Amino acid sequence: MRRKIPTVSELSLEGLTKVYPNGFKAVDGLSIDIANGEFLVLVGPSGCGKSTALRMVAGLEEITSGQLSIGGEPMNEVEPKDRNVAMVFQNYALYPHLDVEKNIGFALKLSGMPKPEIDNKVLEAAKILELESLLKNKPAQLSGGQRQRVAMGRAIVRDPSVFLMDEPLSNLDAKLRVQMRAEITRLQRKLEATTLYVTHDQVEAMTMGDRVAVMKDGVLQQIDRPSSLYDSPDNLFVAGFIGAPAMNLREAKLNNNAGEWSLEMGEIKIPLARGILEKKRSLAGYEGKNVVVGIRPEAMGDAAVTGSKEHPIFSAVTELTEALGSDLLVHFPMDAKAVDAGDPDALKDLDENPLMIARVDPRSQTKPGEKIEVSIDTERIHFFDDETRLAIK
Repeated sequence: MRRKIPTVSELSLEGLTKVYPNGFKAVDGLSIDIANGEFLVLVGPSGCGKSTALRMVAGLEEITSGQLSIGGEPMNEVEPKDRNVAMVFQNYALYPHLDVEKNIGFALKLSGMPKPEIDNKVLEAAKILELESLLKNKPAQLSGGQRQRVAMGRAIVRDPSVFLMDEPLSNLDAKLRVQMRAEITRLQRKLEATTLYVTHDQVEAMTMGDRVAVMKDGVLQQIDRPSSLYDSPDNLFVAGFIGAPAMNLREAKLNNNAGEWSLEMGEIKIPLARGILEKKRSLAGYEGKNVVVGIRPEAMGDAAVTGSKEHPIFSAVTELTEALGSDLLVHFPMDAKAVDAGDPDALKDLDENPLMIARVDPRSQTKPGEKIEVSIDTERIHFFDDETRLAIK
């Protein structure tokens, strides 16, 4: 269960813009209020402006226009060292010749803090991070996860107003990344630290953030709780970017025959549940028109297993299966034209019409080359305007 987000703003970005001397606009009018104690994740593909935004907050990039405030105080002209923010970098930025204790306390020593006070703060951080037995070790003697904790310890001892994290898990292997996701989230909750976290990994974003802000081409696309981003994306980009496997996006025609609404997807006709038009009243204006439909893999199933008669069923031919243990991914062709969500990091199929993906019950016996009866929960279909690419709600 997600915790309630406080309403007091600790970090405020108002129309933050970054334009480089060559005219490239890396961040365009970014406005976000981050509450005191909130964990907010900035996510998006490579080059979307998320790291540039973080660096502007840290004072490492000059702000072209807009207003940055921390704790209600304007920060545009404040030197980085005076902003009371702590940054955790992707490469840890540890001093190899110093042990863990000295690495954690290095910034405090530079500030002229008395040694007894430094020792107390370092020991307190080491206890929180479970690093007490490693205080005399050098970075080369530590695992990747331990180095990451040391980097966090160096931030914790400064008692900053805001924690800034720039892709802190990208150098870790897959198993350790999962462990550290949970560890960072636990620490953030324990410290009640206002945190701005940047990642290109939407799984990280969805599992860690109180709220997630999705960026593309320097522009904020949508900001909301993870579940809301997933269930109610504002546009095609967010729909295609959030979720793994990605949402299936196809062109379709919306038809109405005496009050019976249906989708025409290539040669397949899918009757729609009666309640859809009541929930999405704007959809009636698209009668007889082309729309883009988004179908998440889990909205489809193998009718032979589910035995469901409440959802429409269409026939397909299985081309590929991926057994994941808890479920089975079934890939199959559909002649309805695929729609590109606009994610520059996504692999582009050589085929103009990439395969559809359904996440079905692992008891399914379907095999490549065999026919499969696919059931689809039409109440879970997403609809988008094919010109504006905005969600039809």
